[in-house]
Amino acid sequence: MMLLFSAPSACSARDGFGFCVSPSGIDFMPTKIKIATSACLLGNNVRYDGGHKLDQHLIQTLGPLVEWVPICPEAESGMSIPREPMQLVSDKEKVRMITIETKQDMTDMLLRWTAEKLKHMKQEGIRGFIFKARSPSCGVHDTELFSLSGQSIGIRVGLFAEAAGKYFPSLPVEDEECLRDPGIRKRFLARILP
Repeated sequence: MMLLFSAPSACSARDGFGFCVSPSGIDFMPTKIKIATSACLLGNNVRYDGGHKLDQHLIQTLGPLVEWVPICPEAESGMSIPREPMQLVSDKEKVRMITIETKQDMTDMLLRWTAEKLKHMKQEGIRGFIFKARSPSCGVHDTELFSLSGQSIGIRVGLFAEAAGKYFPSLPVEDEECLRDPGIRKRFLARILP
């Protein structure tokens, strides 16, 4: 990896990527890299219950390197805040996003918005994704999948995370929980840094 900037002369230590670091983290980054991130992880009150899931560890470890591009597929696609919780349901060969109590199918609303949003994100220069674990729209590795009768039948990727991974196959897609692992975080950074 070739670095295309000169670091400040007062740098006392460098990380594995050549960036100047201090005991608290990275001190110098010439330009920030755009990372689409679940808005709830950044402290935005967009979750189904009207709350957030601010992840201080994520903000502290990657914040100096990235420009956060907040995204909430459910809220941005037109679903209310707060809203009824949803889950992924296997309907024969298709997976649907269904509200838990009233059984409303929100899949088409989400997917229509997703197609347009991904085109816009390509123009915006997004270099990677960090999503909320276990979310029916954003979960990367561990979103629970249910049968039509309501029984848990496995895990899968959330609907928006799946679409983002297909639309941007060369970009890293990870969740906040996995990024707490130093090895996974290092591999994620290696893929987003120029």
